[in-house]
Amino acid sequence: MLSPDAPLVLMQHGGLDNLSGKTGLAMLRYRRGPIVAVIDPAHAGADLPTLTGIPRPVPVVADMAAALAHGPAVAVVGLAPSGGRLPQEMRADVCVALEAGLSLASGLHSRLAEDPDFAAIPRAPGQWIWDLRQEPPGLEVAAARAAALPCRRLLAVGSDMAVGKMSTCLELAAAAGRRGLDARFVGTGQAGILISGQGVALDAVRVDYAAGAVEAAVLQAAAGAGPEALVLVEGQGSLAHPGSTATLPLLRGSQPTDLLLVHRAGQSHVRTRPGAVPVAIPPLPELIAVCEGLAALGRPDGLRPRVRAIALNTAQLEDAPAAQALGAVAEATGLPVVDPVRQGGDTLLRAVLEGS
Repeated sequence: MLSPDAPLVLMQHGGLDNLSGKTGLAMLRYRRGPIVAVIDPAHAGADLPTLTGIPRPVPVVADMAAALAHGPAVAVVGLAPSGGRLPQEMRADVCVALEAGLSLASGLHSRLAEDPDFAAIPRAPGQWIWDLRQEPPGLEVAAARAAALPCRRLLAVGSDMAVGKMSTCLELAAAAGRRGLDARFVGTGQAGILISGQGVALDAVRVDYAAGAVEAAVLQAAAGAGPEALVLVEGQGSLAHPGSTATLPLLRGSQPTDLLLVHRAGQSHVRTRPGAVPVAIPPLPELIAVCEGLAALGRPDGLRPRVRAIALNTAQLEDAPAAQALGAVAEATGLPVVDPVRQGGDTLLRAVLEGS
């Protein structure tokens, strides 16, 4: 529904400098099509590359009225707030966008197309509201069909939520593209779907059909792929997080041939709700063994997928501490360790392709 060349305005209200805005920040880093403005009243007028570290000089404005001067065609909700509800402070700008004829894309749990205030605004021909966080129709229970695909399938698994699984897969896809390789990305969350235009919003699917939804998305993405192709499946959640159920259906549905662990440097506990009992992340060799063991179950081919490398998120570190952290994790695990955002995906891709 969202064309690759549509000019976008990102609604980042309060999310340009923190993880609540990760959807929009990911689009700023990875969307190839035009992003003409970003709305964040708290940072209006700021230099976006300086504020975010993302080398994309997009104007930051205070509201939708100011953004309209830059010629957007689609307004995108760039926030991923806890609970997935539309923030109250964003409602007025959504109304202005719809009244101006802009289409609207949202990955929130709130169904904006069903909101009475938004539904009451007349739409022009071709104007749409896309609530992408919906269960696809016609789902079936998974049956390990992806195991029969000839292509390699890499699943990113994480030590926690929001550690960089999507970014890692997109950096790998970019590195593969530079080498002329056939690499295909399967988005499983709102940002990945908005960037790639395909995939499945896994957290909107009933648990009985979650693995089947992943299976269907992988089969669709891998259509016509040969044995040299690489299908990159965006991970969600973490086996180490008490509130996450996403990793198991991803393992079952994608039937991965390879795994990639994503971890944030220095993080010892998963991030849970404020006031919750702390939950430790196990030593990475233990987590790797668990992921590999689970990936070997529930498959017809007898394969035991291995973690080929570790993508280490060092965004919060300066260069010297980052290099030290990369070396320490490599020593602890015996695996190649790379920050793909900081260092690029080429070394990580080499580790995946050479591991067999």
